[in-house]
Amino acid sequence: MRTAIYAGSFDPVTLGHLDLMRRSLEFVDRLVVGVAVNSTKTPMFTLEERASLIRASLGELATGDAPRVEVRHFQGLLVDFARDAGATLSVRGLRAVADFEYEFQMALMNRHLAPTFETLFLVPSVETTFISSTLVREVARLGGTVDALVPPPVAAALRARFPR
Repeated sequence: MRTAIYAGSFDPVTLGHLDLMRRSLEFVDRLVVGVAVNSTKTPMFTLEERASLIRASLGELATGDAPRVEVRHFQGLLVDFARDAGATLSVRGLRAVADFEYEFQMALMNRHLAPTFETLFLVPSVETTFISSTLVREVARLGGTVDALVPPPVAAALRARFPR
């Protein structure tokens, strides 16, 4: 069984993230979504809230009788988390050229730390390319509608967090 990791802060998870999760299942049997603790960021949602929102957004893929997606949180090196999860592949999304430089460096460092750990870069769907968690948070905070950018459980959580 081929297992991949898709790691990020997912604060909050967007339709772009879900697009990459679903599409990555075309290449692997199992996907472990790693909700990362990032000490350089102050998250809007807790680790457990983010994991719960991802599970709710994925539905049967993450909660059914034979889920293909497992959602866990982690802290530390991605290669250590991947080893613990039995994953040999990291899935990363590239929205723009600016993403490439950072992601390329991270892929090379991960390969340095774990030579058999590979990175698969996916380009998001055209409809989701412009979506970022940062923009979603800002639009929601300022009272804008984000329903077309995030799954319904996330839209509801954002409305509860920022009532108009």
